[in-house]
Amino acid sequence: MVVLGAANLSEWANFRSTASTSGWSAVGGQTRNPHDTGRNPSGSSSGSAAAVAAGLAPLSVGTETDGSIVSPAGVCGVVGFKPTVGSIPAAGIVPISPQQDVAGPMARTVADAAALYRVLAGLTAPLPELPLAGVRVASWQQRELPAPVAELQARVEQLLAAAGASIVPTEPEPAQEPSGPFADAEFEALVAEFAVALPAYLAGRPGEHPRSWPELLAFNRADEIELSLFSDEIFGRCAEIDLADPRHLQARQACNADATRSLAAVLTDCAFAIAPTNSPAWPIDYGVAEHNMVLTSSLCAITGAPSITLPAGAVDGLPLGISLLGRRGSDLELLGYAAALERLLPPPSFPTL
Repeated sequence: MVVLGAANLSEWANFRSTASTSGWSAVGGQTRNPHDTGRNPSGSSSGSAAAVAAGLAPLSVGTETDGSIVSPAGVCGVVGFKPTVGSIPAAGIVPISPQQDVAGPMARTVADAAALYRVLAGLTAPLPELPLAGVRVASWQQRELPAPVAELQARVEQLLAAAGASIVPTEPEPAQEPSGPFADAEFEALVAEFAVALPAYLAGRPGEHPRSWPELLAFNRADEIELSLFSDEIFGRCAEIDLADPRHLQARQACNADATRSLAAVLTDCAFAIAPTNSPAWPIDYGVAEHNMVLTSSLCAITGAPSITLPAGAVDGLPLGISLLGRRGSDLELLGYAAALERLLPPPSFPTL
C-alpha cells in the first residue's frame, strides 16, 4: 500500500463550537464536496470522504465519535464503515470520548472497506457471503424526513423485499430517539469526557504545543485564523467544568441507557436495521449551525455498535446514502449484509468535478 497523505478534517472534529462548519480547519482550509464545490462535504472526517469520492485515493481512514465517518461518506457518495468501538486500536486518535471514538475505513465499495477494516482490526476471517432471502430487516421509521430521503428509503426497502427479505417497520419511542450528536445527555457526557481526555492526550505528545485548556484558549486568541469563522465556546466549557459534579456521570449513564434500549427496540428479532444516512449536501455557510442533516448515527455511536453507509441515490447530482445498523460485535456480519445490499443498488453515477 502506498500512503498518499493525511486528509483535512473539521476543526477539532466539530467539537470546538456548536456553530462550526464541517470540513474547515485552520491548517487545511475548507474541504469541498467534490460533486459541487459550493457545498459542504459534512464531517468531521471530511477530507477522508472527499478524497475517495474525487478518485484521489481508493481507500481512506476516518474517525467517528458520532456521525463523523458515516455522515461525510453519505454526503460525498462513498462507503463508510463505523466499526464496533474497541475493535480497532485507538492509539493516536485525538480524543473526544474514549467511550465513543473509533477509526474506520472509507472506500468506493463494501469489499474494499471490509478489506481495510480487516487489516485495521487484525482479522483473518473473510467477508461472509450472506443471503438476504428470509432475513428480517428493521426499517427505522423517522418523522419529518425530506421527501427525497424518505423516497430513497422506500426504494431500498422495495429492493430488499424483492430479494426475499422481510421489512419490519419500527420507530423508537420519542423520548429515546436521539436528536443528533448534540442531544442533551450525550453532549453533556462528551464535554466532560473531552475535558479529561484531550489534556491527557496532549501531555503525551512530544514537541512544543498547548497542553491544557487555558493554553489552548490562549493559542486560539493569539492566532488570527483560528477564531475567524466561529468561536470555541465548547473549549471554554471544558476549561471551566467541575469534573466532580455527579451530573456528568449521570448524563453518560442516561444517554447510554436510552440509546441501548432504543437500538434494541429497533433491532428486535431483526438481523440489522436500515435508515437514511444524510440529506443532500448543503451550501457552505460559516458561523451557522448545521441543522439540515439527517441524523441517524447516534444510536450506534452511543452504544458503540457498528454502522455502515452505502451510496444509494442522488438528488440533483448530490449523493444520498442508506445506513445499516447492527449490534455490538457484528462487524463482519454487517459488512456481509451491506455487500449483499450493494449488489441490489444501482451503481453510483455522480458528476464529480
